[in-house]
Amino acid sequence: MKLVLSLGGSVLAPRDPERVGAHAAVIEDLVAAGHTVGAVVGGGTVAREYIHSARELGANEIELDQLGVDTTRLNARLLIAALSERAATRPARDYETAGAALRRGEIAVMGGIAPGQTTDAVSAALAEYAGADLLVYATSVPGVFDADPAEDDSAHRYDELSATELVDVIADIEMTAGASAPVDLLAAKIIERSGVRTVVLDGTDPDRVAEVVESGNHDGTDIIPQAADEPTYWAIDD
Repeated sequence: MKLVLSLGGSVLAPRDPERVGAHAAVIEDLVAAGHTVGAVVGGGTVAREYIHSARELGANEIELDQLGVDTTRLNARLLIAALSERAATRPARDYETAGAALRRGEIAVMGGIAPGQTTDAVSAALAEYAGADLLVYATSVPGVFDADPAEDDSAHRYDELSATELVDVIADIEMTAGASAPVDLLAAKIIERSGVRTVVLDGTDPDRVAEVVESGNHDGTDIIPQAADEPTYWAIDD
C-alpha cells in the first residue's frame, strides 16, 4: 500500500523524544512490511507559541504563516532524525521531490510548503500527487465531529462520511468554531477531488496508525470516495 501520514505537531510532541521515536518506529515497521510511506508533519503547540510571540511583536500574517512553515520543517527534521537511512535526508519542499523519494523507495518527509496553506492541505495534495491508496490524519481529536468537541459536550463524531459530506461538515465547523476542525476546508476539497480513501483518528498512540494501515480497524472517521469498493488490501482471506 502507498500511504501518506499526516502527523499533527501536537501528536508528534517534539518535546517528547520517546513519542517521536515511537512514531518513527511505526513508520519503519510499515515500510519493512512492504508499504510505501510519506509523512507530513505539522507545527503543533511549538508553532502556535512562536506565532503568538511574533504577533505580539507586530509581525504580519504572512510573516506569521512563514514562521509556522519553518516550525513544521523543524519538526519534520526531528522525525527524520529518528528514522533510519531509508528516510530522505531533508524535508521535501515540493511534491515533485517528495514523489521522487517515494518512487525510490525512501520515506518522504515534508513540513509546510508556503504561507496560507496548512499541512492538512499539503498532506492531501501529496496523497493526490503520489497516487496514495490511503491518507491518514493522526490528530489529537478522535475523528470528525459536527461541532468542536472541546467546546460542545454534545458534539457527535461521524463514523463514516463521503468526501462531499466532509466538505460540508468542515465548512460548517469552521464558520462556527474557527480553526477547530481536525482537517481544514482546503484539505477536504482536495480529498473530494482526488477520491483518496482517508481516515481521521486520534494518533496520540502511534500503534493506532499501524492498526488502521494493516487492518482498516480504527475508532476514528472513515472518509469514503463516492462509489468506492472496499479496498482489497484490507480483505481477509477465508
